Amino acid sequence: MKHIRNFAIIAHIDHGKSTLADRIMQYCGAINSREFRDQMLDSMDIERERGITIKAQTVRLNYQSKDGQIYELNLMDTPGHVDFAYEVSRSLSACEGSILVVDATQGVEAQTLANVYQALEHDHEIIPVLNKIDLPAADVDRVKQQIEDVIGLDCSQAIEVSAKQGLGICDVLEALVERLPHPIGDREAPLKALLVDSWYDPYMGVVTLVRVKDGSIRPGMKVKLMAAGMIYPIEKVGIFTPKPKEVSELKTGEIGYIIAGIKSVGDARVGDTITEEKRPTAEPLKGFKPSIPVVFCSLFPVDTVDYGKLKESLVKLHLNDASFTFEPETSQALGFGFRCGFLGMLHLEVIEERLEREYNLDLVSTAPSVVYKVHLTNGEVIDLHNPSDMPDPVNISSVEEPWILAKIIVPDEYLGSVLQLCEEKRGIQSNLTYVGSRALVEYLIPLNEVVYDFYDRLKSISRGYASFDYQFHGFQENDLVKMTILVNGEQVDALSMIVHRSNAEYRGRLLCERLKDLVPRHMFKIPIQAAIGGKVIARETISAFRKDVTAKCYGGDISRKRKLLEKQKEGKKKMREIGNVKIPHGTFLEALKMHKD
Repeated sequence: MKHIRNFAIIAHIDHGKSTLADRIMQYCGAINSREFRDQMLDSMDIERERGITIKAQTVRLNYQSKDGQIYELNLMDTPGHVDFAYEVSRSLSACEGSILVVDATQGVEAQTLANVYQALEHDHEIIPVLNKIDLPAADVDRVKQQIEDVIGLDCSQAIEVSAKQGLGICDVLEALVERLPHPIGDREAPLKALLVDSWYDPYMGVVTLVRVKDGSIRPGMKVKLMAAGMIYPIEKVGIFTPKPKEVSELKTGEIGYIIAGIKSVGDARVGDTITEEKRPTAEPLKGFKPSIPVVFCSLFPVDTVDYGKLKESLVKLHLNDASFTFEPETSQALGFGFRCGFLGMLHLEVIEERLEREYNLDLVSTAPSVVYKVHLTNGEVIDLHNPSDMPDPVNISSVEEPWILAKIIVPDEYLGSVLQLCEEKRGIQSNLTYVGSRALVEYLIPLNEVVYDFYDRLKSISRGYASFDYQFHGFQENDLVKMTILVNGEQVDALSMIVHRSNAEYRGRLLCERLKDLVPRHMFKIPIQAAIGGKVIARETISAFRKDVTAKCYGGDISRKRKLLEKQKEGKKKMREIGNVKIPHGTFLEALKMHKD
């Protein structure tokens, strides 16, 4: 075990985690130049297209140090985006140390801080690595000072690298074997392994990634999943190099995968403890704190026949990503579907895209919303997930909404615009300090205001230089009302939303304007209205297509033309009464990005 090192690579988005992982793998000879491609561990199409890491990936490498010793390195490449923080926390629990990658041109950002605090919670030894030193804008001394001032990590031994050019990779590997602790465990003790991740393979069933804390796992053993209480025989054990490779056993301190013929997807719960049936361990491992979803949205199949397929797909996807939740729901307009909870808007988009690509589903999604606590006049408190389920205002005594504590790091010249944006979103400033030439702003903001377009607007007003991280703060009572959207006199469930009374008219007007551009014209006039209860607060009208019915009348009496126009008017009126307005798929999410620059 003294020659094993388990470590994660943590950083803010785009600071070079995946590129550094590529270089370490190349240096250790895990992949030859013919098989190599950039972002080797980003295996999903969405990851490669968007240039982000969504799933934490693991790989085992062999490294010969300068003194000739062979070390076994288990590397975990983690995501950087705040929406995938749960992936990071799970990966850190399987390791003893972390490499903290900081961009030498950008310095410390919001997610850098968030990830360091997570690593410290897991008692990790942290090695600071300054990446992108080959760029002309790199300022190594300033960034080292920033890390010491903001995070409090000693940077006297910080390693300077360029992952793109391959500079300094050897120093990183030497620091790993010298400065990170080796795993601790008892090889003779009963088996105790942590279930870190799991996914569904159509050929092999459920595959689980485990970190062995005590004992060892071999094919043929019968193991028990402690939380599920199920017993399974181990069929195969293996490691990723980065390709799957079968091995004879997984020993104490190692990370690898097991296939145990688990048929029921619900049995392989992330954070569960795996032990031997004959010689079980006395107590299970701590496991993980369950993630708390903050954004909710309903997903419905376009074709109702696909409901069963959607359910099966969500179960399989939940196995791979335990941070989203789902429960069945019905809607008058959209039929049977599921109410899903996510950690943020990017998380929502990724899950929706994965369902459409990996499981060939056509989906309709409703407007994203957050959970409100509604206090009824009879003393009951209900959690409101869907704005269309809001009780009658007569029965409501008060409504509480969730608030978050947002941390924004922004260059001084954009500070005014960022403060203005936070004030516009009903934010309350709690702190403002300086980190070198950049401001660290802390704001309490209602989560409802952040959900739709806050992040996009923050990036655009700061030209991409602001970084943003948040944590849940609690619930607070406010004057909130339900705003409904009527298209051609009919209520659109998917666009109901809960807004602050002071913002209702502005939001209603903007939403009607957006819908006027997005809903296609029909043969009749379509009124679009925003209403609170029975009171209409905003209206736009989509004009009808016009056919020139008088084109054939050359000269002659004016009454002939008037008769044709009256006839056309009658037809339009009748059509409006019986006509259906078709709203295209994707209009809902597009309409909610309300800010017009």
